[in-house]
Amino acid sequence: MTSTLAEKASPSAPAKVRTGARRAKRRRTVVFFMAPAFLGFLIFFGYPLIATVYYSFTRYDLINAPVFVGFDNYVRMFTSEPLVGTAAYNTLWLVVVLTVCRVVFSLGVASVISRLKSGVGLVRTLCYLPTLAPPAAATLAFVFVFNPEFGPVNRFLRLVGIDGGLWFNSPAMSKPALTLLALWGSGELMIIILAALLDVPTEQYEAAELDGAGPIRRFWHVTLPSISPVLLFGVVNSIIYALQFFTQAIVAASASAGTADVAGNSKLIGAPQNSTLTYPIWLYVQGFRYFNMGYAAAMAVLLFIVSAAFTWILVRQLRKSQHQEEGA
Repeated sequence: MTSTLAEKASPSAPAKVRTGARRAKRRRTVVFFMAPAFLGFLIFFGYPLIATVYYSFTRYDLINAPVFVGFDNYVRMFTSEPLVGTAAYNTLWLVVVLTVCRVVFSLGVASVISRLKSGVGLVRTLCYLPTLAPPAAATLAFVFVFNPEFGPVNRFLRLVGIDGGLWFNSPAMSKPALTLLALWGSGELMIIILAALLDVPTEQYEAAELDGAGPIRRFWHVTLPSISPVLLFGVVNSIIYALQFFTQAIVAASASAGTADVAGNSKLIGAPQNSTLTYPIWLYVQGFRYFNMGYAAAMAVLLFIVSAAFTWILVRQLRKSQHQEEGA
């Protein structure tokens, strides 16, 4: 009697086989649909990353076979390559200044748009349009607008008695000019922050207002904590954007000198006086002008490590602050 009840309670062997077959079929279906993504990841990210790491330990010029040299490329980068330090300083300057300005500027513009009563769609579209401009074309336009002699910006400044400076032709002002160019094209981040601002529950603002909180306190204690994940995304996105700053800098250096020769004339790269020489530009010069592909691969590996480290630190700090807020 007891054994009969146990047999009825437990599934039969054929039922187990059918269940296992269905699970196996489901797994095969999942693998089949995910295979293109896995293959794309392996072909376009995994293999290039492994190949770059391998070539970073070799001397390779795209013609002769790679020759293993150990850590020579990395030693050279830190000991006997002065322009690497210049390029790293310029890139670090952009990482700090451009990241802060880009996030603050996008947050400010998004806050203004979120408070508009009418014409929101038009203003939002006008602020986003610069993002659609090709980087090279936008840079050429900015070099013309900020031309020291006949540019509209300096002409207007002279009318009000202000010396506008040399902008892209000055080593001291070239990086701030590039920062202005990047801010002009930050509409994508502005739209993302605007969406986060509009998603903050109005009940939180009403509760804070009933508690006597003014606009500044509401912004600091309600708005910022609610959109902190989006701001973190903006910071990480801006850091990676600054670390990969290439097209605008190399085109501005060439256009400010009055020539269309970008990569053919090494004297124009980083002009004026290497003030626009960024790390990716020097990586490009080493790899595709001097054909030091092994050395360029080592620079690329270092850039990847720095980008990953920045991202990991920022994400870790955000999670830590969120845990502290939940604990409090």
